[in-house]
Amino acid sequence: MELEKFHWFLIVMSVVALFVFVALYFVKAGYGMFRTSSWGLSINNRLAWMLMEAPVFVVMFWLWGHSGVGLSIPVYVFFLLFQLHYFQRSFVFPFLMKGKSRMPLAIVAMGVVFNVLNGLMQGGGLFYFAPDGLYEGGWSYFEQPHAVAGLLLFAAGMGINLHSDHVIRHLRRPGDTKHYLPVGGLYRYVTSANYFGELVEWAGFAVLTASPAAWVFVWWTFANLVPRADAIHKRYREEFGDEAVGKRKRVIPFIY
Repeated sequence: MELEKFHWFLIVMSVVALFVFVALYFVKAGYGMFRTSSWGLSINNRLAWMLMEAPVFVVMFWLWGHSGVGLSIPVYVFFLLFQLHYFQRSFVFPFLMKGKSRMPLAIVAMGVVFNVLNGLMQGGGLFYFAPDGLYEGGWSYFEQPHAVAGLLLFAAGMGINLHSDHVIRHLRRPGDTKHYLPVGGLYRYVTSANYFGELVEWAGFAVLTASPAAWVFVWWTFANLVPRADAIHKRYREEFGDEAVGKRKRVIPFIY
């Protein structure tokens, strides 16, 4: 792929994300608490998450291996951070899940397509189409203010995300299928603290790498998670009442 075509790829992905953002306020993605039989065939949730998330891990590994970047700093560090997230999401997170939930194959298929495309975006932006000189300097790159800020945001976002997932996993006792209102951690301020953590994490990655492709991924994360956080917030208010939910926002503390 040539540089101009890659830029058009990023533009098209950004426009598609806009349509997804609007559509998800009208159509609830049918997984988790919103799964219904209308979404068709479904598979075990653990297998679904692995099949859905692993492609981006594989694509990034393949692109890195064929790029010639090797262990070059700082790009190798960016690669490791990205792979750390998706190793956890693909090969650890599914096995921590409890219950016998299922995910529609249609959702899995859409997730696979996006993750393959996102792997091409991030790998292209870091390994093949980065502006000349952007990632020179070796370890000194991480002395720059934006790199320090990006690393701190990435680490904070990952920590929030992992802790929030832990809270959700322990809401139910074995065999219980009821819904509960999450409490503790950032759930004191928002009803989708796990989504907030993921937004912060990928915003930190974009700040750290200064990659346009990473910022497109932030936009995609926002477009996918914010409408779902709105739907979850409304469901919690219906199930538990306005008093129980209180002044908690949807996904961004004190804002939305």
